[in-house]
Amino acid sequence: MKFSLFSLFVTLILGSACAQSDKSKYPDPPQVKNKNEFQMKLSEAEWKKKLSEEQYYVLREKGTERPNTGKYDHLFKKGTYYSAATLQPLFRSETKFDSGTGWPSFYAPISPDAVRLVVDNEGGMQRIEVVDSKSGSHLGHVFDDGPNPTGKRYCMNSAALIFVPEGGKPPVSSK
Repeated sequence: MKFSLFSLFVTLILGSACAQSDKSKYPDPPQVKNKNEFQMKLSEAEWKKKLSEEQYYVLREKGTERPNTGKYDHLFKKGTYYSAATLQPLFRSETKFDSGTGWPSFYAPISPDAVRLVVDNEGGMQRIEVVDSKSGSHLGHVFDDGPNPTGKRYCMNSAALIFVPEGGKPPVSSK
């Protein structure tokens, strides 16, 4: 009995330490402090010229695709997901998982500097919006119901992303 309790204690301690060390590999992105902190500033006319109609709706008007309609929801090839707004890398395929929600989901961004978090009180509920760190463009939301090692689910809109397969060249255009 003593050995069993000791084994259980050691397992819990080691398991907790491992989970914490994995989680520290993926620090949370910072929250937006000031709406003027974004370095990429375009007029709405420039955004409309740069983006497709659907990209503009999602990225600039904070729209959401209908579930199961985005082209990246069931894509599980190796590669990198870039922002359709700024063309900066946002997520790696290694952190993508099938959340069953109808939107592409990731447990961590490519780096904490790739995205910013914004408290979103629209629609009568509080959520955390995920925006592109260079332009403040809407990408989706993050929830605390994801898998290990972070427990996060970055639920993104396919229209906000551009996928480049492993070994491919980064995008040069949003459309």
